[in-house]
Amino acid sequence: MIIAIDGPAGSGKSTIAREVARRFGFQKLDTGAMYRAVAYTAAARHIDLDDEPAVTDLARHIVITVSAAPEDGQRIAVDGEDVTREIRTPAVDATVSKVSAYPGVRKALLSHQRAAADDHDVVAEGRDIGTVVFPEAQIKVFLTADPRERARRRVAQRHEGEDISADALEDEVQRTLEALERRDELDSSRDVAPLSAAPDAVVIDSTAYTIDEVVQKIACLIDGRR
Repeated sequence: MIIAIDGPAGSGKSTIAREVARRFGFQKLDTGAMYRAVAYTAAARHIDLDDEPAVTDLARHIVITVSAAPEDGQRIAVDGEDVTREIRTPAVDATVSKVSAYPGVRKALLSHQRAAADDHDVVAEGRDIGTVVFPEAQIKVFLTADPRERARRRVAQRHEGEDISADALEDEVQRTLEALERRDELDSSRDVAPLSAAPDAVVIDSTAYTIDEVVQKIACLIDGRR
């Protein structure tokens, strides 16, 4: 079974996908992390992110490895180097939409994304899972939430376990909100695989729901198809 969870940044996709995968014993697949890995690696190797051919060539030749991790559901490595934390920074947040809009990059990663679901029950999350990557998915969910709440969640995820002042937190939430709104516009208007809900997706606004409540809604959808 393939469960496709799409939605904008900060809507809770990663957390929800992890918990659904844990509940049902499915494998979690965060396709957005693959694009983040390309963006991070390009910057780390001093490749101009505006140079589409160079970034596309990088995506074709690096080896991105996805493995299970008990604490967060997924670890990402590039050419054998663990970059799980490095790809979750504001710098990568600001550049991943540019990288993911390149058709050659999307083509290079698509086969890897689909191969990850071979012989597995998968909960896959991203922005085009139900529309492009797994259009045949048995369950399709489009998660959304109020933009400020999404920004707050993203900052909380970034600083989980850290001690940060309320003023610093609010300042980062505001900057993150502005970045999310820019990214929403880029992701929704790109020519290739734009962010959108599949026609047969169940739309869930997670603003007013707890994680457990959203997980339960998706669990009911899964149980209904078994």
